Amino acid sequence: MIRLSKLALIGAAALSCIVGGAALAAGSGGGGSSDMPSSSGPSYDPVAEYQKGVAALQAGKWKDAQRAFSRVTQAAPKAPEGWFMLGFARASDGDLKGARKAYEKAAKLQPDDIVTRRELAVTLAGLGETDKAKAELDALKAREATCAATCADAAALKAAVARVEGAIAAPAVTPTSSLQFGDPASGDRAYLAAVGLINERRFGEALVALDAAGRVIGPHPDIFTYRGYVLRRMGDLDGAEGWYRAALAIDPDHLGATEYYGELKVQRGDLDGAKVMLARLEKACVYGCPEAEELRRWIEAGGQPL
Repeated sequence: MIRLSKLALIGAAALSCIVGGAALAAGSGGGGSSDMPSSSGPSYDPVAEYQKGVAALQAGKWKDAQRAFSRVTQAAPKAPEGWFMLGFARASDGDLKGARKAYEKAAKLQPDDIVTRRELAVTLAGLGETDKAKAELDALKAREATCAATCADAAALKAAVARVEGAIAAPAVTPTSSLQFGDPASGDRAYLAAVGLINERRFGEALVALDAAGRVIGPHPDIFTYRGYVLRRMGDLDGAEGWYRAALAIDPDHLGATEYYGELKVQRGDLDGAKVMLARLEKACVYGCPEAEELRRWIEAGGQPL
């Protein structure tokens, strides 16, 4: 069963990345809290901090943007969006070495993300590390050849190859030219499009849309949950688990992530683990909820119910 909640959009202008032709806008989400700030450090709402970083980028305040995105990475260290935007803010401020480190962390968390690979290659070219930049370019070209202009990533791959080729030829090109600010209203349309793609079982295209949404909205547990759902449906259980855990790290009471993580445990034969997830849902849903009922059905059936 697919249950996709609608992101609560905020009114601030958003940063839009052109990925696969989709321009998306901003959203809001939940964060955690710290009982002992002196020992554990401050707690931040990663989506709120992400939007502060976006606003700072719009205003050309690179240092403010770096501070905000650094807080995002503290609050949600498994969120590739935060590391990517920290890299972008550093590159915009001329700190290419710092940008490379941030982009490398984003790439480790999301190895196939085209925009991250593109900006990492551009940064490597700017640092004079031409061989490494060419290696990234060769990988992008190989993916473009495999795609053969027919996959969902075709436009993004073509643009990325051209961008990296230009950066290698002229390393002084700034990273800002690769991003643009868009209409926040496009976020609603893009998010609903992702939901529609999931319901149509067009999972590859849905991932492209969700990745683009995450880049603009920030580390929202809904997006993480839906990435996990899509990967699970595509057979990548390890990848799905990573996204469910990331969602729950931001919002431990997220109903969708808890249910779907429990379903994944059933798929793996870990019924005890699934029952732990069910207990969490029953505690959160005092008067019952569909997430708990669905997970209970999975556990009773020992797999996806008929």
